[in-house]
Amino acid sequence: MTHALTTGFVARVAKPLRQHLGVVNNRSLTYRRRPHMTTTRRFWTLLMVAGLAAGTALAQAPAFPSRALSLVVPNPPGGLVDTSARLVAEPLARLIGQSVVVDNKPGASGNLAYQTVARSAKDGHTLLVSYSGYHVANHILMDKVGWEMRDLTPVGLITVATNVIAVHPSLPVSNLKEFIAYLKANPGKVNYASQGNGSVSHIGTEIFKQQTGTDMVHVPYKGSGQAIQDVLSGQVQVFITTPPSVMGHVLAGKLKALAVTGKIRHPQLPQVPTIAEAGLPSFSLESWVALYVASGTPPAVVQKLAADVKRSMELPETRQRADQAGIEVRYLSPAETTKLLEADIASWSVAIKQANIKLD
Repeated sequence: MTHALTTGFVARVAKPLRQHLGVVNNRSLTYRRRPHMTTTRRFWTLLMVAGLAAGTALAQAPAFPSRALSLVVPNPPGGLVDTSARLVAEPLARLIGQSVVVDNKPGASGNLAYQTVARSAKDGHTLLVSYSGYHVANHILMDKVGWEMRDLTPVGLITVATNVIAVHPSLPVSNLKEFIAYLKANPGKVNYASQGNGSVSHIGTEIFKQQTGTDMVHVPYKGSGQAIQDVLSGQVQVFITTPPSVMGHVLAGKLKALAVTGKIRHPQLPQVPTIAEAGLPSFSLESWVALYVASGTPPAVVQKLAADVKRSMELPETRQRADQAGIEVRYLSPAETTKLLEADIASWSVAIKQANIKLD
C-alpha cells in the first residue's frame, strides 16, 4: 500500500518535472533556462513537493487495526476452540491497542461461523477461529456448507490438542502394542465410542483401525458425556478423545491411557507415552485451531496479523494458561497452516471413504 501511494504521487509530479527538464522518450535531455530559477533549484523544489504530497497521503491512509477485532468462534463457550480464542484475544488486544471480542456463533456444524467470516469485509477486522473438525471434514461429509475453501485465507495455526487412547481396565492390555495385538486376535469383539458420526473421534479411530489392520465396532454418541459413562461402565471398551474428557478418570485409575496421539507428552499426563514412543509413529491425531480472514484481505494486513498473533502466542503467560487448560500452543505460519490443512484433507478423505462414514 505504501509503495502504491508513493508511486502514484511521484508519477503525478514526475511528468511535469520530466517535461520541464526536456526528457523525451527517456532518450534526450534538454535544459530550459528560466529567468529567475535555475534548473537545479526547480528540480529540488518539485522533488520536495512530491515528497510532501506522498507523505501527506500516507499519513491519511488508515492504520490497521482501526477498530476492534472480532474473533468468530464456531462453537459455544467452553471447550478447545473457545478456550483457544480467549487465549489469543487478551494478549493480542494489548499488543495492537484495540479490543478483541470473542463472538460465539455455533450452528450448522460450524458452517454459520465460516459463512459469516467468508462474507465479511476484506479488511482483517473479522477473523474466524477455525476448528479442524469442521474445516477438514465438512466439505467431505456435506454436499452444501455455504462457504468454499478459497473464501478464507490463513493467518496462522495457534493451538493443538492431542487425543488420548483410553481403554476400560477390563481389557487385558497394559500398553499400545498389547492393545493392537489383542484387537487383531479378537476382530469385531471390541466396541469404541465417539462423539457422533463424522466427529474427530470417529474419523480418528477409523484411521487408527486402517493403519493397524484392526477391527472394532463403532458406537456413536451425541457428545462426550454419555460416551464416557458407558466407557466407565465397560459397555464400550475404547474411547479416543481429548484429555479433559478422560484425564480425571485416568488419574483415578478408572481408565487406562495407552498413549497420547500428539507429538509431545501431555503436561498433565506426563506418565503416558506419545503414540510414537508407544510404537506407532505413523499415526497422529491432533485437533487444531487456526485463525483465518476473508480472502481478498490485503497481504500487508494478513502479514501484520500473523506477526502479532505469533508474538501473542509465544508469550510465557499465554503458554502457562494453555498448559493449565491442557492445550498446546503451536504457531504455524500461513503457508505452513495451508500445508497442514491439505495433508489432513488428504488423509481424512481416504479414511472417510474407506469407512463409508456418513452424517446422521
